[in-house]
Amino acid sequence: MSDSIGFLVSDVARLMRRRFDERARTIGVTRPQWRALTALHREEGLTQGALADRLEVEPITLCRMIDRLEEADLVERRRAPADRRAWHIYLTTKSRALIAQLRVLADDLSDRALEGIPAERQDMFIEVLDRIRGNLQSPLEQESAHG
Repeated sequence: MSDSIGFLVSDVARLMRRRFDERARTIGVTRPQWRALTALHREEGLTQGALADRLEVEPITLCRMIDRLEEADLVERRRAPADRRAWHIYLTTKSRALIAQLRVLADDLSDRALEGIPAERQDMFIEVLDRIRGNLQSPLEQESAHG
């Protein structure tokens, strides 16, 4: 019996994370750190609450992580002008250099993962995964309205 698509996608994602973690540790970055830095790179200036939501972690957990990243001079907090209780998180020059290193590690890992697969099949694979992601992004309530 072949594995289900859910199992295969999950297993490949797990292995990709594991291999990336191994590489990231060589430059001194933990998984939670690279996830936070990558999320901020995609959408800099998020509030701590919004970043916690993106990373699917509790706000207190994120607060401690941001404390450590700030101590390492990788992020800076800026008070939200409209809400003195909220903080926006920004990358530093030091973290931008680290993100560039992480990008090289990620590209190398992608090359290894796709090794032996012709370019046109790689493109098709990415299109299929993107379509699957799109299909699953809508909430279940919307699905039942269409069925």
